[in-house]
Amino acid sequence: MGRGSANRRFHQSLWAVAGAAGAMGALLAWSPWSGGSPARGPLGEAAMRHVEALVALGPRPVGSEAHRQAQEYIIAQLQAAGAAVERDDFTARTPLGERRMANIIGQLGTAGGRILVLASHYETLSLDRFVGANDGGSSTGLLLALAPILARLDLHHEIRLVFFDGEEAFVQWSEQDSLYGSRHLAERWKADGTISRIGAFLLLDMVGDADLDLLKDSNSTPWLRDQIWSIARRLGYARHFLDREAAYEDDHLPFLRLGVPAVDLIDFQYGPANRYWHTPEDTLDKLSPASLQIVGEVVLETLRELDRQQ
Repeated sequence: MGRGSANRRFHQSLWAVAGAAGAMGALLAWSPWSGGSPARGPLGEAAMRHVEALVALGPRPVGSEAHRQAQEYIIAQLQAAGAAVERDDFTARTPLGERRMANIIGQLGTAGGRILVLASHYETLSLDRFVGANDGGSSTGLLLALAPILARLDLHHEIRLVFFDGEEAFVQWSEQDSLYGSRHLAERWKADGTISRIGAFLLLDMVGDADLDLLKDSNSTPWLRDQIWSIARRLGYARHFLDREAAYEDDHLPFLRLGVPAVDLIDFQYGPANRYWHTPEDTLDKLSPASLQIVGEVVLETLRELDRQQ
């Protein structure tokens, strides 16, 4: 995840692993319409299994063997879910020299028309013993768990699941040293006309914290952010989607700057005084399948609602 002030993003200072059809039925049998607690629902459990698989690879900074294995894992899971997969390979200029990177894009739904984007970054910060369970792992795992569900919905729009590379800074967070994958893809989609087809862009980042508290990002598109918060309230999750605001710098910014309606869903209160963030303490024991279930249910209902809107 990115920072704010000197450090970056905080300015305020399931299925290829779980039987697709059966898991889908179990998920839809559970709330939000039944009114029960998400506790340890099938979506959250599937997402957690993906996070565990990624963390088992170890630290996954750009260029590492574990980074390459993470790419292979994401591609395999998307293909198993029935998505058409594209590798968006590019070379980024960093303060440490040129680095080869790759965004991974899975395409679902009805191709050729309006696009709804659901995004995450998948690499981890280059830091000794940093496995990025929450920061990089949680959002990637949740997108992978959502993929087979989205593949089975009768959607009118095209869904693109985007896994960004190079979100983290190599030396110090700045406009030049960060968001490499999202900056590259935004410019590429601007050049080929894809940008004009994007109806909404939903970015997930650090969504697995067992103590889930999402603030409203003041950089996000107001109507889209408010729609998500309204859905969260309707599903009974208001205590996790708070009414306080913060401003985040994240992979949604390059798209916002090109006029794309975009929102960042991120919990940047990770541990006491945010002490787990960007430390070796960002481990699986800090996460909860219930948090992944909650965010996944809100995102899924948001995509359904956006799909009904022309």
